[in-house]
Amino acid sequence: MSLTEVSDEIKVNRAKKNMLWFGIISLTMSFAGLTSAYVVSKERPDWISNFEIPPAFYISLALILVSSFTIHLALKAIKKEKHSMGMILLVSTLILGILFIVFQFVGFSEIIESGYNFTGPTSNITTSFIYLVVLLHVAHVFAGLVSLLIVIYNHYKLKYQNGKTLGVELAATFWHFIDVVWIYLFLFLYFVK
Repeated sequence: MSLTEVSDEIKVNRAKKNMLWFGIISLTMSFAGLTSAYVVSKERPDWISNFEIPPAFYISLALILVSSFTIHLALKAIKKEKHSMGMILLVSTLILGILFIVFQFVGFSEIIESGYNFTGPTSNITTSFIYLVVLLHVAHVFAGLVSLLIVIYNHYKLKYQNGKTLGVELAATFWHFIDVVWIYLFLFLYFVK
């Protein structure tokens, strides 16, 4: 590989990382805007101030925390070219991410069992905000799962060798971001009532 090709590859990698960070900053602003609207809306007379976070959301918090740890370990293993360990950890992260989404929907069922729906006569502004914010986050977790599937496929095809781990690095960064967003949302919903 010539110096020009190496230089071009470095520039492309930097551009991809910058695009990811631009997206992360944009998404952060979206979630900040939604949680700001939540704070403003809690002054309404129909706001439920004693809303309890469903138990399934606690489980999903634990799942996403563990998944952030497994993807971190996967990246380290792949960088050390421990391919089978990297694959096990990537698949573990994928499974934990799927379980996270499952428990989000279990949490929605628990909210509905409490008598609150997303829309209709049994809905209110409090639960509508919660459904909206959590569903938006679930959509981003789904995007993270798609990126994990791509990384798993590429890892299976042995594309992450000789220090070329950009795909895994980008997926891990995005996965950590959605982890941090869920921690923020969970704490926000827990403390801001």
